[in-house]
Amino acid sequence: MIRSMTGFGDASTQVNGAHFAVEVRSLNNKFLKVQVRVPDELQGLEAELESTITHRLSRGSIIMTVRYSDNSAAAAVEINTNALQRYVDQMLSMPAIRNGDVKIDIGSLMSLPGVLCDDAGESRQQQARSVLITLIDQACEKVIAMREREGRNLHADLHKHAECIAEHLKVVSERVPQVMDEYQERLRQRMVTLLADTGMDVREEDLIREVAIYAERSDIAEEVSRLQGHLEQFAEIIDADGREPAGRTLGFLSQEMLREANTIGSKCLDVEISRRIVEIKSAIDRIKEQAQNVE
Repeated sequence: MIRSMTGFGDASTQVNGAHFAVEVRSLNNKFLKVQVRVPDELQGLEAELESTITHRLSRGSIIMTVRYSDNSAAAAVEINTNALQRYVDQMLSMPAIRNGDVKIDIGSLMSLPGVLCDDAGESRQQQARSVLITLIDQACEKVIAMREREGRNLHADLHKHAECIAEHLKVVSERVPQVMDEYQERLRQRMVTLLADTGMDVREEDLIREVAIYAERSDIAEEVSRLQGHLEQFAEIIDADGREPAGRTLGFLSQEMLREANTIGSKCLDVEISRRIVEIKSAIDRIKEQAQNVE
């Protein structure tokens, strides 16, 4: 069954005092657009995490947010005491500091190049990689589940509009022979009126020829058949297993359906058929709108 493009999923866990959380939001988009937000400590994993999510979701505007915090002792970075001592020795050689006119700020010392050594950065990313990939899978499962729930509502709505089109199209198809009979009778009456003053009779062959010309010009059998074929294909797509994205196909198919409906309306000027075509086009417009929400 078809799926929506709207969904939300999240997952979190705690490993060795470090907290990991992933949120995945999905919105409508013609194509797949992924935006990944990761903390500075895990920037090296951004490309890999983006690749992971593209293997799970195939269409939509995806925003994935990764949150990370570490309250364990392992989060502390090492102080390079040799570098720090070298900075202090140089400062103490300055008269202003040696005389006490200027105080040494320990916080400023910590920000100097080479004082803090984050040797655990690589091991932190290695640990985070497997954890985050698992969380992304869990969050994507929730997104897909929500998309499937929304898809069931879309499926019911699309079926309703397709049935509406089929009902009106059936009336149009059944109405065509009656339109020909009515046109023939109107033409006969008009010709009789025009020839009454001349005393001439309406020749049946002339009448048949004019009706045949009108019938050929207003023949909509081919367009009705194609529109019926589009409806059958439409039902097959929305009733499929949903493994393949169907939204763009449905959008294209709805355009073709609208093309056939417009041709029918322009060819056949019968009031009843025109009214039915208006209803058909209205239902197709609703299908086009809903198709934009389908994955």
